[in-house]
Amino acid sequence: MKVLYVCTELFPFLKTGGLADVGAGLPPALQALGCEVRLLLPAFPALASQAVAVRPVALSPGGPTPWGQAPALPAANVALARLPGFELPLYLVQAPALYARAGNPYLGPDGKEWEDNALRFAALGWAAAMLGQGLDPDWVPDIIHGHDWHAGLAPAYVRAFAAAGRATPATVFTIHNLAYQGLFPQAVFAQLGLPASLFGVDGLEFYGQVSFMKAALRYADRVTTVSPTYAREIMTEAQGCGLDGLLRERASQLSGILNGVDYQVWSPATDDVLATPYDVDTLPVKSGAKRALQKSLGLKPRAQALVLGVVSRLTAQKGLHLLPQVLAELVQHGGQLALLGQGDAALEQAFVDAALRYPGQVGVRIGYDEATAHAVMAGADVILLPSAFEPCGLTQLYGLRYGTLPLVRRVGGLADSVVDCTLENLDDGSATGFVFDELSAAALWRAMRRAFVLFRRPVAWAAVQRRGMGLRFDWLNTAQHYLAMYQSLRPGAKVRARPFSGRDAS
Repeated sequence: MKVLYVCTELFPFLKTGGLADVGAGLPPALQALGCEVRLLLPAFPALASQAVAVRPVALSPGGPTPWGQAPALPAANVALARLPGFELPLYLVQAPALYARAGNPYLGPDGKEWEDNALRFAALGWAAAMLGQGLDPDWVPDIIHGHDWHAGLAPAYVRAFAAAGRATPATVFTIHNLAYQGLFPQAVFAQLGLPASLFGVDGLEFYGQVSFMKAALRYADRVTTVSPTYAREIMTEAQGCGLDGLLRERASQLSGILNGVDYQVWSPATDDVLATPYDVDTLPVKSGAKRALQKSLGLKPRAQALVLGVVSRLTAQKGLHLLPQVLAELVQHGGQLALLGQGDAALEQAFVDAALRYPGQVGVRIGYDEATAHAVMAGADVILLPSAFEPCGLTQLYGLRYGTLPLVRRVGGLADSVVDCTLENLDDGSATGFVFDELSAAALWRAMRRAFVLFRRPVAWAAVQRRGMGLRFDWLNTAQHYLAMYQSLRPGAKVRARPFSGRDAS
């Protein structure tokens, strides 16, 4: 079973969000289950500069296709390469005119999307489809699995080849966040090299624009998203982002598969950031991580303070506009906030102002770095995710492993992975965190109050910590669901299981 995994980020080489963590965790787990996996990514500088054993595979051909002209792309090569410390081979789309740019892979220095993003990511989808047509004659995939809108044209190109009578791989597309759809002016369509028949209400057209996301939802053989609850939510008008009708139409081909965690990276027992690692049997050692976090972020070194942590993009989607509204109450009750994040300028300023208003009680670091993220995860008592919507969320899964109780809104993957500390759930031992429903400051504060109450009962608190730390959301479990899907699409493809190289280590 040959699987081409198409994405744009890969931890630790290039990361702007959870997509990179999925790329680092899921492909090795699929490989362990017997798939032969290769990745396909744009040759962004952060990847190209670290690639070794680079071997040109082919020049991505332009010119005619069975239905017309190929995409109007600048010169591009596809090369087979390796990245240090990453076991799987990957193809890089080498197109300097498209990718050789400093900074964010999606945004220019002005914070706006690159004007040629349509062509930049059409090239990725085209390369995937061409690999499915034998661009590398030594390796032709059975499955092309694309991730998020950047890979959205791959299923459309594959469908065009299939309609022209060509043999093609099966296609799977995973939605990581439906709110980001890859929307471009209608005039862009002429540059994409797709049959004219694919533009229309039953194709890529979305309110007069071209939608890469809609292309994938329409033409992929199977559509998945990253939690079962989110799969149901996106079929509703409230969370369907205008695509709920199409998703309901394809409901029999849509499923939700919860993401996993790379416990080799996210485990307090082996975390290099921690001066003294700990596990479920040495939970009191976690207090050292709390003291270190308080010192690092300028918080008063109070062991009895309930420290609430945030590691997040600062956006309304994450519900963090609610947090400044409850900080006065939090501080009044003796709590502390440790925040790492960046995003909306107004929210950044609100938290900076809060740190000045409540010195020693609110610590803020604007930006993102892995070491501080791990320090917050280990040192906080509670990790906050009051999201307006959350396809899966990995942060709450990290919090569970670190004994840092998640406080979440009941949406998406948060609903699927956190069990509320109700009296009944505390009694039967299933509770793992704090869950609220209404997207309001009042509801958030009520959940925080419950956290304060439980924190004053250390025996009960530790029992909830141990329950969460004992759970496992490993990538092998996630990969098994994907493998079953692949086999339903290509039942004749062979798999051969092999050892999992440490990615499920706990």
